[in-house]
Amino acid sequence: MKPLRFLPLLLLLPLLGCNKTKVKQLETQLESSEQQRQMLVTQLESVQRTNGDLLARMEDLSVISKEGATSIRESLESISGQTSYIQELNRSIARKDSLNMALVMNLKRSLDNVSDQDVQVEVRGGKVHVSISDKLLFASGSASLNADARRVLEKVGLVLNDHRNLNVIVEGHTDNVPVQLNGIKDNWDLSTRRATAVVRQLVDQFYVDPARLTAAGRAEYDPRGDNATPDGRARNRRTEIVITPNLDEFFDLAKTGNTPG
Repeated sequence: MKPLRFLPLLLLLPLLGCNKTKVKQLETQLESSEQQRQMLVTQLESVQRTNGDLLARMEDLSVISKEGATSIRESLESISGQTSYIQELNRSIARKDSLNMALVMNLKRSLDNVSDQDVQVEVRGGKVHVSISDKLLFASGSASLNADARRVLEKVGLVLNDHRNLNVIVEGHTDNVPVQLNGIKDNWDLSTRRATAVVRQLVDQFYVDPARLTAAGRAEYDPRGDNATPDGRARNRRTEIVITPNLDEFFDLAKTGNTPG
């Protein structure tokens, strides 16, 4: 009967073997779960780092966007200012061109009974030029106005007085033939004296404001024709009355408008 005493122990041995196997499986599963947990933790940390980087980049992009928006706004304001400036300048130029055309029409109407060969009216370089042949104003080689000069200059003076906001330059011009007269040194001297004589006539006889007038001698250095031919020299011997627009509005525009940019 003694062997029966150890029977429960013998019966438990297979059960213990089974439990060890189960435990081993559980331990393996636990180890695998731990590895998965560690992997998930690592992945979570990586995702968090990525999110942090993305947030930082978004903040940078936000700053860039603000700076970009400011830059774009300033550029648009600058473009708008330049557009306004250009539009105002174009309006001023249009006003000047309209005034020049009106002035040309008035001069041509006033001088309609004078030969086109002796008096020419045209716009050059934004200015109105009245070119008067020397034979209408002066004797050959002389700086004294003749009798016909008064008739021509009176007509010009009337138009100038109708446009009192315009400035006038009277230019004397000669051909390149040297002057051989007592009291006159050269073509510079002759052209300057002729311009001065015309200015005096406009002021003294026709009451043009002297503050608007300038006398200038150009001698032979601004020719209209070829000095090698008689016809060319005749074209060069002339007095030009150059009527210039009042540039104050352009200067004021430059000061106040200051080309934005």
